[in-house]
Amino acid sequence: MIGLLLASIWTWTIIVSFAMKVRRIQDRTEKFEAAYSSTQDVDRFFQKYKKSVLPVARVFIAGIKEWRRSTTAGPVDREGTRERLATAMNATIAREIDAMADRLNFLATVGSVAPFVGLFGTVWGIMRSFSAIAAEQNSSLAVVAPGIAEALFATAIGLFAAIPAVIAYNRFSHRLNKLEARMGRFADGLHASLSRELELGAR
Repeated sequence: MIGLLLASIWTWTIIVSFAMKVRRIQDRTEKFEAAYSSTQDVDRFFQKYKKSVLPVARVFIAGIKEWRRSTTAGPVDREGTRERLATAMNATIAREIDAMADRLNFLATVGSVAPFVGLFGTVWGIMRSFSAIAAEQNSSLAVVAPGIAEALFATAIGLFAAIPAVIAYNRFSHRLNKLEARMGRFADGLHASLSRELELGAR
């Protein structure tokens, strides 16, 4: 049961910290997209954000770096450049989402395992009650109450750890999916802009 209590405490720590982190990233992403939409100098914008740890900024950085590598040396392969741009940005999106989702694995584990650990504690408490009855040759409440109380407490602790973990995991997974889709839309927009630059350069 001590393990379940520790798991519950760590679960709530992850829930609170992850909720704050995702909210902060969403707010900063909105500001980044607004700044990108209004910028007139992409190179200066790149210099400003090239060391940013914001996921959408890293997608932008990956796209611009690949663009520069593909267009600054020799003849430009337009189709190859488009493919490399998409690959670089999509790989960055996947890497950023995987890094953010890493701690959610603990919530999934607690949500699936904690009820069974609590059930084991329940069975153990009931077994102790039956052992006490056999030892005392008495089935009074004073004999069975400690074991039953332990069994119910183990069940409660298991559910207290599992229910928030499952709810938080589902909720955070949904928010990460929305963030991934948002970064994907940004990458598509950047890809379209750079593709137009390729077309203009070819004329």
